[in-house]
Amino acid sequence: MRLYDRPYLILGATTLIWAGNAIASRLAIGHVSPMVLTTLRWVGTLTLMIAIAGAAFRSEWPVIRAHWKWLAVMGVVGFTGFNALFYISAVYTTAVNIGIIQGSIPVMVLAGAYLVYRTPVTGLQAMGIVVTIAGVALLAARGDLAVLTGLGFNLGDLLMLIACLGYAAYTVALRERPPISPRPFFLGLAIVALISSLPLVGIEIAHGTAQMPDLRGWLIILYVAVLPGFVAQLFFMRGVELIGPGRAGLWVNLVPVWSAVLGPLILGEIFAWYHAVALLLVLGGIAIAESGRR
Repeated sequence: MRLYDRPYLILGATTLIWAGNAIASRLAIGHVSPMVLTTLRWVGTLTLMIAIAGAAFRSEWPVIRAHWKWLAVMGVVGFTGFNALFYISAVYTTAVNIGIIQGSIPVMVLAGAYLVYRTPVTGLQAMGIVVTIAGVALLAARGDLAVLTGLGFNLGDLLMLIACLGYAAYTVALRERPPISPRPFFLGLAIVALISSLPLVGIEIAHGTAQMPDLRGWLIILYVAVLPGFVAQLFFMRGVELIGPGRAGLWVNLVPVWSAVLGPLILGEIFAWYHAVALLLVLGGIAIAESGRR
């Protein structure tokens, strides 16, 4: 059986690549600035997407043009906003924290679907949401109750939390996705992401904080453009095709696990007791919520 027909290998590789994005964001510090990284990432990903989806994009252009406003909002929130905040947060927090907070997206989506569409939420799902939120709060407070009461949160953790809330909103809104095939749809969002990232890099240049990539910076850009930006997206779409969106979505829960392994292994980050407890709460909350699925 070909690799592309093995859903568990594909989805496992997808989550490993996504966790590697957090590692890359930390390795980029001092070698390329966050907004330059964001823009050049989309240049690379867009180039690859045009090569494989350009013809389909042109054939579906009438439908894409009719829904361009919706695509613009989705691209700004789900792609540009998420990645910009993701890479900025890496300046202030660890890859382990980024991965654990990113792991809370599934329950954010669950809560968002209830708020927007009144999708029924069972008691177990509500309990899972509360447990996951407790895990994220513990992580942001670094295990110190005084941080919670004094609101002295790490800026990077807060930025990553906002990024995840935005991506959860994007995911919930996908329910209203227009009738566009997956690859042309992704190409359209990538075009929006590149265009909307240009003002951000302009602000970085105006403030004198822009840093063009050195050799290591270019290698990091190559990684985030090709693997998280391109390969992981195609792999995840293939995983959904093979086993369905519900079962494929559960694999996102592996991202914080991979991050908890890769952060200390590659970056030498400390894995403290509150990381372990937060990881258990986030994964446990998701498990509880999933056990309550209709």
